[in-house]
Amino acid sequence: MSALVQPPALAAAGTLLGLVAGSFVATVLIRWPKGESALRGRSRCDSCAAALGPLELIPLLSFAGLRGRCRHCGARIDARHLAVELAAAAIGLAAALAHPWPLALLTAGFGWWLLLVAALDLEHHWLPDALTLPLVPLGLAAAWAGLGPPPIERAAGAAIGWAALASIAWAYRALRGREGMGAGDPRLMAGLGAFVGAWQLPAVLLGAGLLGLAAVLAMRLRGQEVTATSRLPLGTLLALAAWPVWLVVAP
Repeated sequence: MSALVQPPALAAAGTLLGLVAGSFVATVLIRWPKGESALRGRSRCDSCAAALGPLELIPLLSFAGLRGRCRHCGARIDARHLAVELAAAAIGLAAALAHPWPLALLTAGFGWWLLLVAALDLEHHWLPDALTLPLVPLGLAAAWAGLGPPPIERAAGAAIGWAALASIAWAYRALRGREGMGAGDPRLMAGLGAFVGAWQLPAVLLGAGLLGLAAVLAMRLRGQEVTATSRLPLGTLLALAAWPVWLVVAP
């Protein structure tokens, strides 16, 4: 770390970048499932489609200044904007504090990517190929750049990650006669393996399992019935478990 760039400045930069990234991630989360692009056209209100000015697009501050409502139509601003911006800011802050630059940028970018993956799967049980498949070449490219575990371990992680979940999905279908896992889950696991490496896949699976147990317990405490056919967003659980593992193994 350069002596001219102090940790508080890095933390502030990571947080600010996270707020900007979170604003974009929230827009994608809201628009993509409806078949709308987050890249074309001006930013607009989700309710009345009025174009938003610069002062209405400042992460967190605009939400607070407008008291959570659109200035044009008075409709409530989707709370996902606030939640995702805060989560992305926390990711940027953690990345800046945990890793030196430029590794911190990769860590933050990986975290923001997984944030979108987790949110989409949580809300829609949907893992788009456009998000899962690129993780494999991106992870391998980072390995060849010397960021994180070595390339061989990461290539093995991609192959083993996909094969492990694909085998479980095939076995479940053969034994139970129905689908128990979406096709996107093995692809996501391949991408996660391409980042954390083969040796860390058990930690990712363990973390996802513990998060799943916590989710089931929360459902039971809320009075929801939990049966053998209850659906949990495995992609969300894997994404949430993988990023902390990357924080540990990347340096």
